[in-house]
Amino acid sequence: MIKRLLDVVCVSIGMFLLSPVILAICLLIRMKLGKPVFFRQHRPGVNGKVFEMVKFRTMTDERDENGELLPDDVRLTKFGAFLRSTSLDELPELINVLKGDMSLVGPRPLLMEYLPLYSERQYRRHEVRPGITGWAQINGRNALSWDEKFELDVWYVENRSLWLDIKILFLTVLKVVKRDGISHGGEATMPKFTGSDDSKEGTSSSE
Repeated sequence: MIKRLLDVVCVSIGMFLLSPVILAICLLIRMKLGKPVFFRQHRPGVNGKVFEMVKFRTMTDERDENGELLPDDVRLTKFGAFLRSTSLDELPELINVLKGDMSLVGPRPLLMEYLPLYSERQYRRHEVRPGITGWAQINGRNALSWDEKFELDVWYVENRSLWLDIKILFLTVLKVVKRDGISHGGEATMPKFTGSDDSKEGTSSSE
């Protein structure tokens, strides 16, 4: 209850203070990339419940001769890369926090297609609301392997507290300033998760 109250109060204040920045980004994306300004995608939330996550758009819609989208690193624009490196592309997720789909702190919401690939332990990351930032983000972000990231997510679930959330928020600011762990070994962000050795048994998804 206290965590939810902290989310609502902090996000309300943050959106008011950041409204000029949010408006400026909207205008720049409209000028550089056109419509739409926002990127929307279904993601699994707490207990695997589906919600629509909103971010600022950072990529073009360029496709190959077969109509398939080109790789992320080709479609990612310089302005989009700047938004990602500064985490400004995450600002619209504040709306998701106000709606209760997300929290300021928690495991990052990943793709729906990953749900059946998790081991029973990895699936525990869905015991809490997904977050804009989390324990994995301040301990390596996209420079981590998937197994390392999931282990950090589960550690957070098992050790979560108000003081840990405050620590994560403070360290997130430092990470954003340093722009650490933005990408993983030549990828625009992270390679796709295809399952790990201990996830072969799978787990049931709550879609």
